Amino acid sequence: MCGNYKVITLCGSTRFKNEFMEAQKKLTLEGNIVISVGLFGHSGDNEVWEGMDEDTLTATKIMLDDMHKRKIDMADEIFVINVGGYIGSSTRSEIEYAQSTGKAVRYLES
Repeated sequence: MCGNYKVITLCGSTRFKNEFMEAQKKLTLEGNIVISVGLFGHSGDNEVWEGMDEDTLTATKIMLDDMHKRKIDMADEIFVINVGGYIGSSTRSEIEYAQSTGKAVRYLES
C-alpha cells in the first residue's frame, strides 16, 4: 500500500464544514491523499470577510475559486460533499471543470 496513493480533492459548499472534516478523515484512512478547502467562509471563518471592501471581496472570491480549480488539477478525482443533494453554482462549476479535464467525480450522497 505504501507509495501509490490516489489524490482526491473535496468540493462542496463550505457550509458543510463537519461533513468536509468527516470525509477528509474517512478518505485519508482509506489510503488517499486528500486536498480540501483552505477556509470555511460559510461555516465559521467569517473573520476572513470582515472589513473587506466590495472590490477586495470580489477579487478574493475569484482567487479562491481559481485556487480550488488548481487543486482539482492536482487530483485524480473529486469527491463532492452534497449534503441533502445540495450543489451550489460554485460547486457545479468545479464538477464541470473536473469532468472537462477527465477527472472522476464521486459524491457523498447519491
